[in-house]
Amino acid sequence: MKAAVFHKIGDIRVENTADPRVEDPRDALIRVTSTAICGSDLHIYDGFIPQLQNEVLGHEFMGIVEDVGSGVTNLKKGDRVVVPFTIACGKCFFCDHNLQMHCQNSNPEHYGPDGGLLTEKGGGLFGYTDLYGGYNGGQAEYVRVPYADYGLRHVPEELTDEQVLFLTDIFPTGWSSIEWGELRGGETVAIFGSGPVGLMAQKSAWIQGAGRVIAIDPLNYRLERAKRVNKVETINPNEVDVVEAIRQMTQGRGADVCVDAVGMEADRSLLDKAKAVLNLEKGTPKVLELCMQAVRRGGIVSVVGVYGTPFDNFPVGRMFDKGVTVRFGQSQVHKNIDHLLDLVVQGKVVLDDIISHTLPLSEAARAYDMFKNKEDDCTKVVLKP
Repeated sequence: MKAAVFHKIGDIRVENTADPRVEDPRDALIRVTSTAICGSDLHIYDGFIPQLQNEVLGHEFMGIVEDVGSGVTNLKKGDRVVVPFTIACGKCFFCDHNLQMHCQNSNPEHYGPDGGLLTEKGGGLFGYTDLYGGYNGGQAEYVRVPYADYGLRHVPEELTDEQVLFLTDIFPTGWSSIEWGELRGGETVAIFGSGPVGLMAQKSAWIQGAGRVIAIDPLNYRLERAKRVNKVETINPNEVDVVEAIRQMTQGRGADVCVDAVGMEADRSLLDKAKAVLNLEKGTPKVLELCMQAVRRGGIVSVVGVYGTPFDNFPVGRMFDKGVTVRFGQSQVHKNIDHLLDLVVQGKVVLDDIISHTLPLSEAARAYDMFKNKEDDCTKVVLKP
């Protein structure tokens, strides 16, 4: 089969690979009909998350069931399904507590309670390095899906791929970022980053009752899309002091909830880069620090942008003085996906309006380069095998 294979930093090639097959009674084999490039894929592409061996990337994908293992009784060949990006068994302690991203059984080689830099990671993820299970991902013609009887969700035939594809990751991730903000209605939510996850967080904030949604991003084309598709207020941090601007918009208090939808790959100065090298850090906590400043006292900071290393000078003193609640982590996809699918079916949310480019899988290398460098106003790329 054809697949987009990561070889080394900055090197993605579409090439022939071995066809996957059913290996376990709870497996399913999926023929991919649509897949997407995620900002998290760039963490591997750019070397922020280490991967030493070749791997098929991609954790946002959906398709048609081609085969199932003997233990899968709720799926059959020909079913159209969407696939959560977190791999979960459905039977362990964490799956029982709706924390499927911490599944104890889906990452047997590297799982553990510590959550260290290179050891004792969480549950398995599709196409996201050996540290998270070494599973080949969905930027391919076919994918083996473990625990398919628990994870896969049927897709109504009347919906297009584009309408539901982002249930795999970015919509549940955006939803979780707001859910962790514990909105009661009428709050001001400031969302740092208007990439795909930030755009989904904006949609989620309105649905969950925000009174005001502010989008922050240094790229005006992203802010224009945010205004157009999500009807939000916008701030460009290259044009104004973003913290002071948010305070002025909130009677000096700061936002009730700040969402970090950027993570460690925020824009950095030469001084930031030098500091990172000196302290053995990957990327920068710049956006997280801005969230701590921009949130009001007693507010909540919700972090779904990825961070992979410890950071020096973390603002724990400010957090203590302001009484800030902070939530970090992978999205709770399995917990929320059925409700979010219902929102799509009922027409209460539109997801495909963030797509800027649709390309064949054969052009994956060009698509990665375009997405990384934000060329041609690239916001979200969907690939068709």
